[in-house]
Amino acid sequence: MDRKKNLEKWRLSRRRFLEIAGLGIAASAVAATVPRLTRKGGRDAGPANQEVPAGEDAAGTEAVSRRLRRWMMVIDLRKCDGCQSQDTPPQCTAACIEGHFVPEPMEWIEVYEYELPGEGTQFLPAPCQHCQNPPCVAVCPVGATFSTPEGVVLIDHQRCIGCRMCMAACPYDRRFFTWGDPLIPPEALLADYSPEHQVPLPKGVTAKCDFCPDVARAGRLPYCIQACPQYAIYYGDFEEDLATNGEEVVRVSRFRAEHDAYRLKEDLGTRPRVYYIPGHGELAGRGPLDGGRLPTTWPWVRSEESPTGWKRSGR
Repeated sequence: MDRKKNLEKWRLSRRRFLEIAGLGIAASAVAATVPRLTRKGGRDAGPANQEVPAGEDAAGTEAVSRRLRRWMMVIDLRKCDGCQSQDTPPQCTAACIEGHFVPEPMEWIEVYEYELPGEGTQFLPAPCQHCQNPPCVAVCPVGATFSTPEGVVLIDHQRCIGCRMCMAACPYDRRFFTWGDPLIPPEALLADYSPEHQVPLPKGVTAKCDFCPDVARAGRLPYCIQACPQYAIYYGDFEEDLATNGEEVVRVSRFRAEHDAYRLKEDLGTRPRVYYIPGHGELAGRGPLDGGRLPTTWPWVRSEESPTGWKRSGR
């Protein structure tokens, strides 16, 4: 499906998402009200559960309590084929790289190929798991990594001292380190940094998937979900018990139960907010023996002054 049709479907799904959530907002007012009704926990946001004064909404809607969100994600592995059907590298990874100016070789959402019991493989997109009991937060000596009231685990680069203890503590290997001055496009230097939007990245700090809470509060889906051609990734709110992939809206509790959703390394007690539905891309027409995927690429053009020689785990 081309991008124009994809965006049109997302607009319709977002309206349906809000209708099911019980916000009672007319379709013509959705675009104007979504950012205000979901804006929580950001640096410029007001206190959680703050009431919107009656009559403040230009669309004439009633005052709505600003409910604290609890963001979560469900990845349907039955739909994920590693973008083999598109003959491209994984588009979720590519969109995340472009949306966050992620430098090489960081892949904040990385698509792994794992062996299945018996024979064959499956593709598994792995963002930061945003654990409810995050080991990384417990070991940080300066409080640079922390959990927000929305359940998102963030990193404050203005506090980070580069000790990498959080990297050692993460059982999912989902943290990265800037071993040198990151290669990013010039426009990234103009961005206003915040822990929710780690741009521009400095040297000597850890970085990772931030779960795009700022994007969600603006009424849009995270970059990885917008770009997924198979609609394999759902983003939602535990509080509302709803999630969407941009094409359909699901009741999270029922969706997980009906499809035997699981979390990675549940025995560790980290309580991730990312759930997986078992599969190997069969709903996208992929067979378990259709192995291999195209390698991830970065759009930033190297120059003679660009840092070279970075590796995933060190210099």
